[in-house]
Amino acid sequence: MPTAPVPDLDRHTAAPAPSSHQQLALVAGLVVVTVWGANFALQKFLFAALPPGVFLMMRYLLMPTVAALLLLYLNDWRWPQLPRDDKIKLAGLGVMAHTLHVGMVTYGIHWSTAFSSALIMACSPVFTLLILHWAGLEKLSRGQVLGVALAFVGVLIFLSDKLLGRQWAATGGDLMMLTSAAMFSYYTVMSKPLIQRHGGVAVMAYATMAGSPLLVLMGLPLAWGANWGLMTPLHWALMLWATLVSSFAGWLVWGWVNTQRGIGRTAPLQYLMPLVAGVFAWWATGERFSVAKIGGAALTLAGVALAQFATWDAKDPVREAPAQMD
Repeated sequence: MPTAPVPDLDRHTAAPAPSSHQQLALVAGLVVVTVWGANFALQKFLFAALPPGVFLMMRYLLMPTVAALLLLYLNDWRWPQLPRDDKIKLAGLGVMAHTLHVGMVTYGIHWSTAFSSALIMACSPVFTLLILHWAGLEKLSRGQVLGVALAFVGVLIFLSDKLLGRQWAATGGDLMMLTSAAMFSYYTVMSKPLIQRHGGVAVMAYATMAGSPLLVLMGLPLAWGANWGLMTPLHWALMLWATLVSSFAGWLVWGWVNTQRGIGRTAPLQYLMPLVAGVFAWWATGERFSVAKIGGAALTLAGVALAQFATWDAKDPVREAPAQMD
């Protein structure tokens, strides 16, 4: 069977990856976070020409098709059969990660701003910590609890101008992003053992096929009434980039990075997303940042960092006990 372009972790053991793989995974993780950070402003630009629902429809017509073709190619054009229990798990994760998480992120970006969306998504490591605690793999210390509290106070300060100004659409977009950040953390934790057993491409193919139908059906009426004349060659190129590079390749590489470095050492890379998103939002969309926003963002990231670094030690709890996450 041909090997995947992105190497998979051994599917039967949780042994640490070689140092060379660790270094490559760090670089890959930084690239993915940079691409994802820029993608917030990119999607805001696309939404000026194409409604979010149509964007989702186009994205989820492409992603399952590419994932299925890649999976067939890697398996000599035979469709790999997964155990029934894993298929059920992937179907549930696919609906949650793609139908719900990506759908909410897309509309959250549309209703809010690029920088706000990126900051909220940077709270994902806090949710990862809480999920691991709920699963019995991590205990909360006082420092961790303080970090979680600081992060959410920072979010409230960050949202204060929208709440006081009764900007309900923008506030709703940010709250949707907060919910979707929790979903992304859940997917990250729960998909890791599946990626270890079956590989990232198989997990992506099964998950996107489960998560796509509803998004495509919801987008069809919107596509009928969309003004496709607004789509220039640049818009189409950015659509392909957002779908195939940022989303498809990004999710595949992020899953591999987590298996190589461990979720605990990978999650802090998400702190860079608000910085990248802020720079691109300022450059591409002219977004401006008030003192309250900067202060709230700093407090949020400080709280997330405190919770994160007070939690993880040299061993990744998910790496040590992957079976418990099934």
